[in-house]
Amino acid sequence: MANAALRSVVLVEGPSDGAAVRVLAERLGHDLETEGVSIVAMGGYGNFGGFLERYGPAGLDVRLAGLYDAPEERHFSHGLGGAGFGARLTRSDLEELGFYACEANLEEELTRAMGPAAMQQLLETQGELRAFRTYQKQPAHRHEAIEAQLSGFLWNRKLEYGALIVSALDLDRIPRPLTRVLDHALAAEAPQVRPDR
Repeated sequence: MANAALRSVVLVEGPSDGAAVRVLAERLGHDLETEGVSIVAMGGYGNFGGFLERYGPAGLDVRLAGLYDAPEERHFSHGLGGAGFGARLTRSDLEELGFYACEANLEEELTRAMGPAAMQQLLETQGELRAFRTYQKQPAHRHEAIEAQLSGFLWNRKLEYGALIVSALDLDRIPRPLTRVLDHALAAEAPQVRPDR
């Protein structure tokens, strides 16, 4: 996407999160490239500062949005603070700036929204239910709750299954962080740099 056409950037930790955002946009009838929205996979939260420098007020100064895992919230608060968006940012502040927390990670949010029965049906459709049953019987996993088993099984398949789950879910069951980050990225007004408190 040419910089001149770039209106907003959604910062995500990896390609699986980006695929989920893209599929949701498509389901809602949005062409992100045409609408000037770029999804950028950072390769982990440790790279957040560099991407803020590139796209934030000191760089291209486009509208920012993002998804993050709640255990890493302090890194996002600190990074946005360092980029001039305000000091001691709370989760509410981060949401005002377009950054939304997934309680563990996006894949867990999606599998919880889908529910264990529907998830196992999806695995069967993909020809992986038998592999999942084998995974469940492993000593390290046999005493885990079904939700933890599903999350663990999908960890190395998250790029494929994140998109599949977003495609399969009713739109009113899409996890809040995913819908809100897309809404924020598509909003027209530019973000304001917040003064330090």
